[in-house]
Amino acid sequence: MRLQLMTWPEVEHYLEGSAGVIVPIGATEQHGPTGLIGTDAICAETLAWRTGELTAAAVCPTLSVGMSEHHMAFPGSITLRPSTLVAVVRDVVLSLARHGFRRIFVVNGHGGNTASLDAAFFEVYTEAPRIMEDGDELRCLGVQWWDMPSAIRLSTELFGDRDGDHATASEVSVASAAWPDHVKRARVTTDAPPTTRLFGPADFRRRYPDGRMGSDPQLASVESGHTIIDAVTRDLADAYLEFVKEP
Repeated sequence: MRLQLMTWPEVEHYLEGSAGVIVPIGATEQHGPTGLIGTDAICAETLAWRTGELTAAAVCPTLSVGMSEHHMAFPGSITLRPSTLVAVVRDVVLSLARHGFRRIFVVNGHGGNTASLDAAFFEVYTEAPRIMEDGDELRCLGVQWWDMPSAIRLSTELFGDRDGDHATASEVSVASAAWPDHVKRARVTTDAPPTTRLFGPADFRRRYPDGRMGSDPQLASVESGHTIIDAVTRDLADAYLEFVKEP
């Protein structure tokens, strides 16, 4: 159930039976010549919504802008500073906690968010006991959907060694399944450079001229996207249900 489509009495009733909530977070950034700018947010949102359906969990509105500084040499990318993202996540989680949510399950669609999420959770753990009576009962868990067992398996089964690390065939497939009327095509004639360390947006653009990191998103398809969504949401549902039961 989507929080933005609920009324406050419905949320109050929900909290009588569950303290769990799902928060999708992504990014708004380039995803190569065929990937939608909103791919990371679309993936997180699509998977979170389906997981909510499977578990009868409340799902927050998607946090669609993340930490994407390294993509800022590509037009259309939008970023928050790491400290800003920490503050946003902290405020969202503490807002939910003040209403009685105690198990915050974050479905992350962008690797650049991970460090800020971890930092935000520890800021929450520091502050929550000061502002609510049972604040030390609050738990946050961030999961990267591409780390789910089914996502790892399907990456190899569907795309072999050409899925890559950014603008991947997996994520482009999921976004394509979510928005099939917006599938993009472009002829890519060169292999994407392998993933290496990088040092900011200009360096990223120099190393990865069209935005791909070791990936071949031309392998993406709507059909593969549905396969990934169906499998990964089952993994996410199991992880969420286990998490909300943890002491």
